[in-house]
Amino acid sequence: MILLRTLVSRLAPLLACLGLLVIWQIAALILNTDSFPTAWEAIRAIPSILGDKESLINILASLRRMAVGFSLALIVSIPLGLMMGRSRGVASFFNPLLMVIYPVPKAALMPIIMLWLGVGDVAKTLVIFLGVSLPVIYHSFQGAKAVEEKMLWSGAAMGLSAAQRMIRIVLPAALPEILTGCRTGLVLALITMVTSEMIARQSGAGNILFNALDMGQYDTVYAMIIIIGAMGIGLDAAFEKLRGRMVKWSEPGFEIPLSFA
Repeated sequence: MILLRTLVSRLAPLLACLGLLVIWQIAALILNTDSFPTAWEAIRAIPSILGDKESLINILASLRRMAVGFSLALIVSIPLGLMMGRSRGVASFFNPLLMVIYPVPKAALMPIIMLWLGVGDVAKTLVIFLGVSLPVIYHSFQGAKAVEEKMLWSGAAMGLSAAQRMIRIVLPAALPEILTGCRTGLVLALITMVTSEMIARQSGAGNILFNALDMGQYDTVYAMIIIIGAMGIGLDAAFEKLRGRMVKWSEPGFEIPLSFA
C-alpha cells in the first residue's frame, strides 16, 4: 500500500500533464481551426526548435538573463529583508517604497526602462531583478521577524556581534521562509523573462514565440509554450529538491540547539 501511494504521488504530475494534453488534443480536433493546432502538432514542432542552432541560442540567452537577474535579486534582497526584519528603522525606511512598487506589474515598467537603458540584456535583466526582489524581500523579512529573541540574547551572551548574530542565528533560522520566497521569485523570474522579451523583441524565447505568431506558425507558438512550461517545471522541481536538502533540519518539533549559534 505504501509503495502504491509513493508510485501514485510520483506519477501524479506526469498523469496530470498527459490528461491536459488529451483534453487539448480533443478540443483542437473539435474546433478544427488553424490558430489552435492539436497537441500532437505542437509536440512534433519541439524537436525542430531545439534542433535549430539559432533557436537554441535564443533559449540559452533567456536562461542566462534569468540566472543573472535572479542571482542579483537574491544578493540584494535577502540581506535587505533580514535587516528589515530585525531593525524597525530599516523597515520604516523601505516599507513605503516597497508598498508603492509592489502593485505595479513589472512588465509595465519595461517601456520606461527601455527608454533609459535600451532594449538589450541590461533592461531585461533589470525587469527580472525587480520581479524577483519583492517576494524574496518579503519572505526574508517575515523569516527574520519570526526569530525568537531568546536566541539572539543567547548569542549576545556568547559574545557574538550584531553582524555575527545576523549570519549565524537569524539567517539559518529564517532560511526556510527565505527559500519559500526564492521559489516564488524563480517562477516570477521566468514570467518576467518571457514578458520582457515579448516587449523588447531582439532575442530570447519570447522573441521566438512572437515571431512565430507574426508569421502564422501556430504549431511553433504552442511548441514554445510547452518548452517554456517545461523549463518552469524543471527549474521548480530542481529548486524544490535543493530546498529540501538545505532545510532538512526544519521539521515540526525541531529546535535549533544553542551550539548551532
